[in-house]
Amino acid sequence: VQLQASGGGLVQAGGSLRLSCAASGSSFSINVMAWYRQAPGKQRELVARISSGGSANYADSVKDRFTISRDNSKNTVYLQMNSLKPEDTAVYYCNGVRWTLPNTIYWGQGTQVTVSS
Repeated sequence: VQLQASGGGLVQAGGSLRLSCAASGSSFSINVMAWYRQAPGKQRELVARISSGGSANYADSVKDRFTISRDNSKNTVYLQMNSLKPEDTAVYYCNGVRWTLPNTIYWGQGTQVTVSS
């Protein structure tokens, strides 16, 4: 399975971006898809994740600003980012987990999001 992320870019504070991540290479669906981010000098952190059934969780720092969604028929996950802040600047990584024994974890290549003040 390959995860292909897109949609990053440069935006002013208060603006919006939409990230997309498409999974390809397998007919088996991915159970949980998520977005992580990593800012320079910081550890990678979970931003949001969503199950195949649509149940979503968010980091406190992005609640009420970001929305994660997925299209199971396309094995694609989206991250709508509104009211962006300079502290949202990071490389955003798409992640997928398939519930096998042990779990199979996939990572996308990352897309840069830069928010200017």
